[in-house]
Amino acid sequence: MLPLGTQRVNEKGHLEIGGCDTVELAEKFGTPLYVLDERAVRERCREYRGALETRYPRKVKVYYAGKAFLTLAMCRLAAQEGLGLDVTSAGELHTALQADFPPEDIALHGNFKSEEEMRLGIESRVGRIVVDSRIELEQLAALAAEYRRTVPVLLRLNPGIKAGGHEFIETGHIDSKFGLSISTGQALQTVQRALELPHLDLRGVHCHIGSQILATEPFGRTAEVVMEFLAEIRRETEAVLTELNLGGGLGIRYTPADDPPSVEEYAEVIVTRLLRAAERHNFPLPTLMVEPGRSIVGEAGITLYTIGVIKEVPGVRTYVAVDGGMSDNPRPALYKARYEVFLANRAAEEPTQVVTVSGKHCETDTLFEEVVLAPPQVGDLLAVQSTGAYHYSMASNYNRFCRPAVVLVREGQAEVIVERETWEDLLAHDALPTWLRD
Repeated sequence: MLPLGTQRVNEKGHLEIGGCDTVELAEKFGTPLYVLDERAVRERCREYRGALETRYPRKVKVYYAGKAFLTLAMCRLAAQEGLGLDVTSAGELHTALQADFPPEDIALHGNFKSEEEMRLGIESRVGRIVVDSRIELEQLAALAAEYRRTVPVLLRLNPGIKAGGHEFIETGHIDSKFGLSISTGQALQTVQRALELPHLDLRGVHCHIGSQILATEPFGRTAEVVMEFLAEIRRETEAVLTELNLGGGLGIRYTPADDPPSVEEYAEVIVTRLLRAAERHNFPLPTLMVEPGRSIVGEAGITLYTIGVIKEVPGVRTYVAVDGGMSDNPRPALYKARYEVFLANRAAEEPTQVVTVSGKHCETDTLFEEVVLAPPQVGDLLAVQSTGAYHYSMASNYNRFCRPAVVLVREGQAEVIVERETWEDLLAHDALPTWLRD
């Protein structure tokens, strides 16, 4: 097992997280179960703030990217740690507002914001609206005029940088639905238009080059490209924009083969390259913003499953079926994602048997292919590490499965922060047309 957060093997040979025995957690709350380590989340929030604030001589603002994992409790945690919040939908924004998250510390994103979403952003006075297209710029300006308000905005850029992650989560190269291309001139034209619109206050620019990035060079190059663009804006328009948001994307450890940069290494690279570029262009340092999500919560989460069926196909493989699957973890199906897995109730035992872990959905539903476990038995508890990000948030009701509960653990305490769905929940929005009622 990877040494993540507060995880350890206790005297019973069980996996422990946040001071809680996972076998006891499974007995009390059931499986599948998402478990989040509060201490690990808080430590990573502080690590980001400390690494950037001690290096960068101007203001720094760290926004937590809510798409990774967002609940009322997570909003409260982020606010307590002094982070802002990046939201990408009306639902995420509503969650933040219901958690009493300070709206001035919220940035509203999205490549297609509906009128309803833009209105909610304006009405709740979010701190920034990140504009993704020329059409959206005009729509937002018209709504701002209707409300007779000046709305602070950032323009999302497409810097034309391939970050090296999975193609489905690369977002900064030129052939992307996100942002305004610098190289084609679209970005500069949109900046010029934004400066003309009376009800928009163009504060700066934003970019995000992708997710699960395991090298620092793409971040450093992005910092240089965007700083060059700020200098170009000044040359062409005489406007000196004062905010630069470099997005998120830092990768995490899913398996021992993953070796992501540390937050310190990440901060050192982007700050060094920004300072050099600013000096080269004689440009005043802007406020620096970043938006980590996966790297805040990813390694802080585990998922627990119960093994229900073990089936050997002679000469081929041994299948181990668990009580969840692609409805609670779609990443293997989407990205061929791999994980570190082991038996939580026998965590001290040597893994010796190669198996393939499958889910119980009506698909191939392979979760973890050819992993090594201690010889599994029916009823064993399977632990999956690094599931804090993009698991609960991407979960579905496929096959009418109920989404799992989420439990927050700290210092031996465990409390539910998302209740397990029930069969009644599955029917809550079903309706019968009149001609089928009798």
